[in-house]
Amino acid sequence: MPAGLPVRPTTDFAKEALFNVLQNHLDWEQTRVLDLFCGTGSLSVECCSRGAASVLAIDQNKRCVAFVKSLAKQLHLPNLEVRQADVFSALPRLGIAFDLIIADPPYAHDHLLRLPNLILEAGLLVKDGFLVLEHPAEHDFSQHPAFFQHRRYGHVNFSFFQDGHAP
Repeated sequence: MPAGLPVRPTTDFAKEALFNVLQNHLDWEQTRVLDLFCGTGSLSVECCSRGAASVLAIDQNKRCVAFVKSLAKQLHLPNLEVRQADVFSALPRLGIAFDLIIADPPYAHDHLLRLPNLILEAGLLVKDGFLVLEHPAEHDFSQHPAFFQHRRYGHVNFSFFQDGHAP
């Protein structure tokens, strides 16, 4: 990873635990993934390595996007598409629903608490699809109608959402 990227990569421990949970719920070969705030692209690459049908990674930072694009080329990942865009502006224009949406926004982002609603209201999650939001410990999404699970791995917190229906 190039020095100076404005990222907070998901720890290897948390990433492994997350994908162990997802492995029990997804048929990777049929899974369309949206990786929001993709940063270094490690979650996108992990999805590709597990055989995801397609992965769309979005980040606003042009250096992050350039890095992930170069990584996709270097690793020969034709199913990984990378776009530079403001996530909040891009959401309503995507026009496709995904089986898995992973969002790892900056913890101090002003709209972090609104993100699950914005994704669900935009119709970006297929029925029985999963939204996984990485967030700081001080945020509690347990009262959200689509929330069904929280997992904590060290200092990393994931809240899982599924269009109001727990699996």
